[in-house]
Amino acid sequence: MRRSVSSPASALLLSLPLVAGLAGPLQAQQVPGVKPAPAPSPAPAATVVRPGTVVPLPGRLDDVPMLNDNNPELIRGPGILLSTFDGQRGYAGRPLGDPSAHLNAAVNGPFELFSHHVYAGTPESLDSTLWLAVVAAPRGTMPVKLRVLAGSTALSQSLQPDQPAAPFLPLPTLMEQGTTPIYSGPGSRVATELLARQRSPLVPDGWTLPPGQLSTLLVLPLPVRGLDPLLNGRNLQLRLFSDGPVDLATLATLGPGERPPEPAVWERLLQGGLSPKEHPPTPEGARGAMVYSRVSGVQVGSAWHGRLSDPGKGTLSVSRAPISWPISSLERGTLGTGQVQTAPLRAFYPGTAWAAHGNYGVAYDLSLPLRNDTDRPVQLALALDSPLKSDQALGGLRFNTTPSRAVMFRGTVEVTGLDDERGGPGGRRRFHLVLRSGEEGPALGSISLKPAQERQLRVRLVYPADATPPQALTLRPIAPAPAERNGERGAVKQSGTPPATRP
Repeated sequence: MRRSVSSPASALLLSLPLVAGLAGPLQAQQVPGVKPAPAPSPAPAATVVRPGTVVPLPGRLDDVPMLNDNNPELIRGPGILLSTFDGQRGYAGRPLGDPSAHLNAAVNGPFELFSHHVYAGTPESLDSTLWLAVVAAPRGTMPVKLRVLAGSTALSQSLQPDQPAAPFLPLPTLMEQGTTPIYSGPGSRVATELLARQRSPLVPDGWTLPPGQLSTLLVLPLPVRGLDPLLNGRNLQLRLFSDGPVDLATLATLGPGERPPEPAVWERLLQGGLSPKEHPPTPEGARGAMVYSRVSGVQVGSAWHGRLSDPGKGTLSVSRAPISWPISSLERGTLGTGQVQTAPLRAFYPGTAWAAHGNYGVAYDLSLPLRNDTDRPVQLALALDSPLKSDQALGGLRFNTTPSRAVMFRGTVEVTGLDDERGGPGGRRRFHLVLRSGEEGPALGSISLKPAQERQLRVRLVYPADATPPQALTLRPIAPAPAERNGERGAVKQSGTPPATRP
């Protein structure tokens, strides 16, 4: 997982473990003969609980496997990043050099690959390039066709026009996606393009993999030449379909920036060991502060589908608002619902996360079948909030009263069914959000319903890298203007939903 910050340089250097709980204070150096003054107690941040109902998110994860390659995030040495190969059998009937570097977890049918890494250069060179490769081979004696359903990749910074990038720009909280795409950070860009079911020009539409040999699918640079500081990151996500069992591996090596390594380099790397991992996790079930660590394994689940209705009914009553549902809830961050949405891992490396904390790359596809079962017109607002993480039921969500610098969410949310200019159901709209710690999300739009009227909303997002969970999807009432409360028509309708900034 990542802790997100706003500056481009610090947003990449996020290789510290995410810890639940308080860390100890830094100890100041003592001057001989001088008694140190007692350290002042930090003033507690002012927070407020916004009343409302917080309930588990209906639905569940699917069972589509995702190869989750995020440990190490900061790559310090060449080697295997993640491999599903059987180390004892290899890919041509020959054992691989270090069987412990392979998870023996072949995939077949639909599956996904999520990969996110940072490179900080080498002290002896100002123009080094870290090369990342995705390699594959059939597990068996028959060729395998591998089809790309969608795929995107982006660097944090790029000086080459053929390498897409997405710097960590200081964007407004809410901007509506228009003809010019909006993103901040490579995770934001990749998630936004996947949400639109796009395929990057760097990703072909598929491959045919001959049996008994290693095929190189992608070779991507992570350069630092010309950057100050020497720091860059790359996010990659592929949605794939295989017509037979197949093994994949992600590999890293250093090399010149002008040309990618030859296929023989990747074959040798697959015979070697792992690139050094980072941040061992707190054991599952342990008490005290929690280090989540980063994921390096095969998770079960790439998409969460849910219908947000009243229990046992086909619709959601507008009288339930204000109501919130967690998005990407995790251990010690269930917002009082007790619901952990984290994808389980069917295979992972020792010393890495034991679950896919954060659900990076997971798609959320949610329907809200609203019904106004009251005797008066109702207007509601839909928002994505970034409340302070909590595992306790608080009678609502807790927020900061003063803005925080820490960015917790950078990404795009797609909504269908919000009010159009005439107050009726509108079409699909996409909004880019930059949410800080403990920040109430701005209204994405309004929903106006007359008595007995129904409206179908649909919310989609791909949970982006560079985000820190959890967030909450919230449906809240919009208070009528004072004159309307007295049964009179106000001179100006109070919508409470300022328009999103457009590019």
